[in-house]
Amino acid sequence: MRAIRYYKYGGPEVLRYEVAPRPVPGPGQVLVEVAGTSFNPADAAIRSGSMRYSYAVRLPHIPGFDLSGWVAALGPGVTGYQVGDPVIAYLPPEVDGATAQLAVVPAEALAPAPSSIPLADAAALPVAGLTAWQAVHEHLRVEPGQRLLVNGAGGAVGRLAVQFAKLAGATVIGRAGPGSVGAALTAGADVVMGRDPGAVAAPMVDAALNAVVAGGDELSELVAQIRPGGRLVSITGAAPADRRRRVTTSVMAVRRDAGQLAEIARLVDSAGVTPGIAERLPLTETPLVHRRYAAGELRGKVVLSPPIAA
Repeated sequence: MRAIRYYKYGGPEVLRYEVAPRPVPGPGQVLVEVAGTSFNPADAAIRSGSMRYSYAVRLPHIPGFDLSGWVAALGPGVTGYQVGDPVIAYLPPEVDGATAQLAVVPAEALAPAPSSIPLADAAALPVAGLTAWQAVHEHLRVEPGQRLLVNGAGGAVGRLAVQFAKLAGATVIGRAGPGSVGAALTAGADVVMGRDPGAVAAPMVDAALNAVVAGGDELSELVAQIRPGGRLVSITGAAPADRRRRVTTSVMAVRRDAGQLAEIARLVDSAGVTPGIAERLPLTETPLVHRRYAAGELRGKVVLSPPIAA
């Protein structure tokens, strides 16, 4: 099969598009023919070696956490799936990933793919979708009638968080850069404000999600817009708490949850939830995507698709 692999930690130049051994599913595993994967910043961090003590990958390594595709074969003991079933998954970081024509996936990591969007596009859901879902429902515990501020409402995570919060009955105030305002509005944000320092301040809110890399001043500004007793969760850097007003802050890390992923896929089909996809590229462009990310030139979610497996 064809795959993107790297043999040592380093910059985007270590990524190779080459022939790799065809994987075989073991007990409790499923072989998936990959329809799509998507780039996440953690792919670049692990490739660089900066996370080697947190996620020790076996080299050569195939990156790619997000996966969508069709079941190609079942390992011993796997039930509940049939060859040809469309599936999605958030792959464990220590195993070979989805930048390949085929990937071996633990059966418990799989969820049925949505049917109302192209299967390759569904690869934009696992990491971003679970991050947004857990931020809205677990960390912020958004309830009907609340006001939620989403900083980065036009990005991959922010756009999904807007949709999940609206489905939960919240009013959503979005903050977005100039190129992301349209994405935030189409996601359903009630109001979209700019992120620049001169932007009009948003109204007071019950909770806030920071879904982008933001400086200390911007994070402090977010905290100041939260009502006393509210909370902020960030998926990037930590924000200062406001003890006087009892505004708490935290940094979250996403976890794999196939049940939640299945619910997200269901909402794509039943409630029109959509991932925000900026570009669709062939798998061969993976090194270029990593280079563009390193240069600060990547905007929005990029889906990468391999050639059909022989």
